[in-house]
Amino acid sequence: MDKCDIGLIGLAVMGENLALNMESKGFCVAVYNRTVEKVDRFVNGRGKGKKIKGTHSLEELVQSLKRPRKVMLMVKAGKPVDDFIEKLIPLLEPGDIIIDGGNSYFKDTMRRTEYVESKGLLYIGTGISGGEEGALRGPSIMPGGSPAAWEHVKPIFQAIAAKVDDGSPCADWVGPNGAGHFVKMVHNGIEYGDIQLICESYHLMKHVLGMTPDEMAETFAEWNKGELNSYLVEITSHILAFKDEDGQPLVDKILDTAGQKGTGKWTAMESLDEGIPLTLITEAVFARFLSAMKEERVAASKVLHGPSAKFEGDRQAFLEDIRRALYASKIVSYAQGFTLMRSASKVYDWNLNFGNIALLWRNGCIIRSVFLGKIKEAFDKQPDLANLMLDPFFREKIEASQESWRRVAAEAVRLGVPIPATAAALAYYDGYRSDRLPANLLQAMRDYFGAHQYERVDRPRGEFFHTDWAGLGGGTASTAYIA
Repeated sequence: MDKCDIGLIGLAVMGENLALNMESKGFCVAVYNRTVEKVDRFVNGRGKGKKIKGTHSLEELVQSLKRPRKVMLMVKAGKPVDDFIEKLIPLLEPGDIIIDGGNSYFKDTMRRTEYVESKGLLYIGTGISGGEEGALRGPSIMPGGSPAAWEHVKPIFQAIAAKVDDGSPCADWVGPNGAGHFVKMVHNGIEYGDIQLICESYHLMKHVLGMTPDEMAETFAEWNKGELNSYLVEITSHILAFKDEDGQPLVDKILDTAGQKGTGKWTAMESLDEGIPLTLITEAVFARFLSAMKEERVAASKVLHGPSAKFEGDRQAFLEDIRRALYASKIVSYAQGFTLMRSASKVYDWNLNFGNIALLWRNGCIIRSVFLGKIKEAFDKQPDLANLMLDPFFREKIEASQESWRRVAAEAVRLGVPIPATAAALAYYDGYRSDRLPANLLQAMRDYFGAHQYERVDRPRGEFFHTDWAGLGGGTASTAYIA
């Protein structure tokens, strides 16, 4: 077999499927796994008869590659990535490329890019979304790192990526150092938000309207034909329709405790660091934490009581209200995610192209939806758009959904059904559209107890004042004013 186009380390499901995807597009792939039995099993199984070369050592893997060598890591994030980087560096030559395709924390990728470049090599940290099926059939790929590396991996990445209707690949250069993994992190944060919003809609259908799983499956399938068309709405309809071996809905037998891999939490933490209100996404993370407190919740349900009222309205009309509330809240989820990326682009000097990022997510990834085409149009028209809700299309959609959104929130509160993400989305909308918030009182209190100072509406911004509220004669003010 001739020299291979790319080497891949890590033959779990994602690694195997990416190797098969690359091979199906005409590339020769060398593979390695720390447990070498997996290499033999893969090459003699799913990879049999294909242009896939099994190797039993990193030395053999590197020697089997064309220059500049491209080695892709599909291993667990964290220390394993650093360990493989250290093992690969002595085996590679200047200009060779190390690619991390896992869910690494973007600040780790920033550090690794600088370190690998200091050794004369190039580094890429790339987000890959789409799960097992996407890896095999076409994922969304979000690469960042050493800009000089892109021309060498671009033909492979764009060949294996998902395509939109006009043939454009859902793979393009995002930006330097950790930009690719940051964008993937935000993608996952939005995914957390989307999933929680859908779960809250399901919860309302079940506990307010008394709908059966089959009825809900039909509803989500119908919604997927319209403006809510998306991968997550589609699979929700499939899940609700799925029957266990006894013919009963499987969803009702699944324990209501949610897991996570940490990327949603990273998104929430970064929003706190940057001072960007990702309220909906953070509530989605907290909802998972609360779900994990199963035993406490079961005990609390026996002693903490809520309203006994029942729904008495028009069921079909309320179902439409739920649909509209889901759509409006979904707009907020994306608006918050893009706002965080806008802030990070300035903080880290990435110069992110938000229209291109929306294009990367239009197919292949978990949050793919018809929605993203409109987001691309919004940023193409106005690249410096401060908030997605200000775009005419999305502003009109929220206006059209607003009464339904408020009815759903009010009815959920009245009936004691928790909808933390939906409610947070509405509160964010109301807060963002307010020209005056009660933070004036907040600043007065901070100045009262801590002399933190305040600005005045009748004076220019940047002038700070302190008041002796208690009449104790104190005139010393704090210099720390953080809005």
